[in-house]
Amino acid sequence: MMTTPISKSTATSKSTASLGQVYLIGAGPGAADLITVRGAQLLARADIVFHDALIEEAMLAYCPQAEKIAVGKRCGKHSAAQKFINKRLVDAAHKHPIVVRLKGGDPMIFGRADEEISELEAAGVEVHVVPGITAALAAAASLKQSLTLRGVARSVAFSTQAKATDSSSLPLPTADTLVIYMGRDESSSIAEQLIAQGRPGSTPVRIIESISTERERSLALTLREMASGQALDWFDGQAPALLLVGAVFGNRLQNSEVLTNSRLSA
Repeated sequence: MMTTPISKSTATSKSTASLGQVYLIGAGPGAADLITVRGAQLLARADIVFHDALIEEAMLAYCPQAEKIAVGKRCGKHSAAQKFINKRLVDAAHKHPIVVRLKGGDPMIFGRADEEISELEAAGVEVHVVPGITAALAAAASLKQSLTLRGVARSVAFSTQAKATDSSSLPLPTADTLVIYMGRDESSSIAEQLIAQGRPGSTPVRIIESISTERERSLALTLREMASGQALDWFDGQAPALLLVGAVFGNRLQNSEVLTNSRLSA
C-alpha cells in the first residue's frame, strides 16, 4: 500500500502547533495596578512566568497558579545571562501552552526584547508583545510635569549609559528633554558630558527612584550640582532611578533662569 509522504512544510506546521505561545508583557513602572488589563489577564492564565528581578511582589499576585522564575538583571548582583534566558523561554514553550516573560516598564525600551523574540522565532515559537507604561511616562505623571512644553520643549529622547562590553560610549542625545535610564552610578559623568555638549550648568534635573511604588522619592537639582556629585550622596542603595534633564523641570520653580531664557528664545 502506498503512503503519502508528509511534506516538510506540513511537518513544520504540526511541530509549531504543538508549541506553546510566549508573551512578552510590560509590567509597567512598578505599581501592580499600572499593568495593562491585557497583561493582567494573561498573567492569570500563564503556566510559567519568567520575571525581572525588580518586579514588585504584588505584581506576581496576578499569577498564583503559575510557576514563577526570577531571571532579571540587577546592577552589581548575580543575574542570569541573556542567552540562558532565551534558551529557557524556548524550552518552556515546548512544555507549557502559555509562557510569560514579564519585563519592567515596556518590553521594547531597553529590555533586550529583540534578542528574545529572535531566538523564539528561530525556534518556531509564536511570540506576542503586550506593551507597558515605561518609567519616563510614569515619572512625568508622578511629577505632574509634561516632558514637552509649548515654546520650550518640542523633542524628547530616551537614553541609557548601560552598554554591552563590546560597545563604545556614544554622545548623549541633544533633545530638549532628556530621560536617562540606568544612569544612577554615572550621574556625575553624565552631567559633565551634558555641560560639555553645551547645556547650561543651571539646567534643571529631576531624579526619581522606585517610581510609582510606596518607596518613590525624588530630588530636584541642577546639572552643575549633579556634576559635583550631589546625586551620589542622595541615592538609596540599588533602587532603580531615572534622570530627567531639561528646562521643563523648572516649570514649577519660581524664577527658573533656564525656563525663562528658553521661552524668550522660542
